[in-house]
Amino acid sequence: MAKRINLKLVNVARSDTVRSINRQIILNYIREEGPISRADIAKMTDLQRSTVSLIVEELIDTGLINEVYGESSGGRPPQLLSLKTTHAVAIGVELGKKTTSIATADLSGRILEKEQFLTEIDIDKTLNRVIEIIKHFVQKNNGSIEGIGVSVPGMVESWDSDVLIIPHLNWHHPGIAQKIREAIGLPVKIENDANAAALAELWLGRPKVKNARDFILVYITKGIGTGIVFDGEIYRGKNGVAGEFGHMTIGDNAPIACAAGSYRCWEAFASERAAVARYNALTNKTNGTESTNFSEIISLAISGDEKAQIALKETAKYIGIGISNLIQGLSPEMTLVGGKIVQVWDLVKDEIINSAVNSICQGYPSVNIIPSTLGLSPTLKGAFSLILANKFSLVRNA
Repeated sequence: MAKRINLKLVNVARSDTVRSINRQIILNYIREEGPISRADIAKMTDLQRSTVSLIVEELIDTGLINEVYGESSGGRPPQLLSLKTTHAVAIGVELGKKTTSIATADLSGRILEKEQFLTEIDIDKTLNRVIEIIKHFVQKNNGSIEGIGVSVPGMVESWDSDVLIIPHLNWHHPGIAQKIREAIGLPVKIENDANAAALAELWLGRPKVKNARDFILVYITKGIGTGIVFDGEIYRGKNGVAGEFGHMTIGDNAPIACAAGSYRCWEAFASERAAVARYNALTNKTNGTESTNFSEIISLAISGDEKAQIALKETAKYIGIGISNLIQGLSPEMTLVGGKIVQVWDLVKDEIINSAVNSICQGYPSVNIIPSTLGLSPTLKGAFSLILANKFSLVRNA
């Protein structure tokens, strides 16, 4: 199906547009296939060798790639091309409900240096600490930082705008991006944590995810966020708030209330807080005794604690029920699950997958559910991706 052209946003193709597209194609071949030779790039792209050589020299001059020597087969070692990953180009800020992480990354998205601190409910204290650490990283890297990406557990209007609300911190229109931008003087992009994680899967994930054109990432934390990728890009919807499936109704009398106070939302049945509530009920920790946090439940389950395993499996069942609704409504190539729960994937995967399969009417569409391919830092890597994606994405009409 052809995509309708938006005449309000369209840019006509000029010679420099074609060159820019070819430049990004070559850069992405080097990023994904490198080290790679000029000849192989020309062969794969059907571009003339002279065109490839001109663009490669431009990429070398701008510091995006460098030449390395491959293994010799007896003669002179071949000259190959790879991304230049000797210095930091982006700073990522993962603003979490409990902890905030700030790190630098190179062009490949590899974390170079990282600092972490407890998130304060007082927004000024948290932002002052964030800005202090960013300034330290910027100064330390001698001008190589090109931008700052921020992921937050809340609703974001647009990458270039700001946060509408972070429910679990009770922050309303906090002006995070603007305050960082004014304090640091560098471009700042901001996104909610689930979309950021989905963006990281798209750009930094394993090939089976990066090569998928349509997928959904379900990010399980104290709440539930979903990042939707359609045709190789994040779907954000009107005002950037698409994907708030954590508040869809899937039942009654959940073990906890969602952030909005409802006992009927997916978040209330399938979040980390829901698992904690189930474990506390099983261990009689609901009457004033100190409750166990989700990380402790994960550790207990790994060590064989039966009640921790029961709480996680029951939570996984509801994760699957919610995913079944996403699959029936959006029919993605695959659905990814992210968050700390992936640490016990072998324990919960059958509950998630079977629950999703059994909740889909007539067995259609197909169920393909896998854990996040980015480990335990998908939203931090998503923050980097907000900056790195601009360097590798093709020319857009917008």
